[in-house]
Amino acid sequence: MSRPYFTETWRRRMVLALPWLWAALFFLLPLAFVVKISLAEARMSVPPYTDLLARVDGAVVGLNATLANYQLLFSDALYVKAYLSSLKIALVATAFTLLLGYPMAYAIARAPAARRTLLLVLVMLPFWTSFLVRIYAWMGLLRPTGIINTALQTLGLIDEPLAMLNTPGAVYLGIVYAYLPFMVLPLYARLEKLDPALLEAAADLGARPWRAFREVTLPLSLPGVLAGCLLVFIPVTGEFVIPDLLGGPDTLMIGKVLWNEFFSNRDWPMSAAVTVVLLIVLVAPIMLFQALQSRTEIRS
Repeated sequence: MSRPYFTETWRRRMVLALPWLWAALFFLLPLAFVVKISLAEARMSVPPYTDLLARVDGAVVGLNATLANYQLLFSDALYVKAYLSSLKIALVATAFTLLLGYPMAYAIARAPAARRTLLLVLVMLPFWTSFLVRIYAWMGLLRPTGIINTALQTLGLIDEPLAMLNTPGAVYLGIVYAYLPFMVLPLYARLEKLDPALLEAAADLGARPWRAFREVTLPLSLPGVLAGCLLVFIPVTGEFVIPDLLGGPDTLMIGKVLWNEFFSNRDWPMSAAVTVVLLIVLVAPIMLFQALQSRTEIRS
């Protein structure tokens, strides 16, 4: 009897190779181009950077790579301040999102099964509208002549419009609003799987509801907490639209610096270096999450 053309082992390898091939084509290869550009020098040409390979009469004779862009990143206070400001805003916004998202996810997970689908649809409802349109809507709400200030003045609660737009508070408000579903959904997925019998056992042993939550529900939901925090923290760090529209010119984040370098200054090598460093900064929390996830799985 002849052997099959592809054995079971080869079939499994081919299935596993597909996501790796996808990652190589759409992540590693573009990243390699970005790293290449970051090692070049800016120039007024098309493309607006020097060739990484030094050529003489068409023959490659060496490399034109330079680390000047990375040296400028760590020596210029503007870039350092932009990175630190982005991390600070991302951390604070993630904390606020967690404080709001955890009770929402807990309430949905404990709601009757017939209502959960409706509640989840309400959480995901903002995704049905354009992200940019939603941020413009907040501009209409927060501006001096917007709905909120007009309503407060009509009710006689204030004499003059409050300065809400182009403030740090507006940036945090917009980020929490935009990224709240990314916190609620992984938390709900984790909380919904918890066995209610565990809380009943804790109550039988004399634990009050708050203590049962602190010692049973909260520890078991930590993987969902970590997943939600990563889903919020990573994109917020490089956010551009919300700080630009709601924060105004004084809000400094690395996404705005990247935009200015790429489109205003046309300094592609510098913007590529900013991107590479930002990616390295964001790899750390991902590795931490994987380590904690592996430790949790080992313990369970």
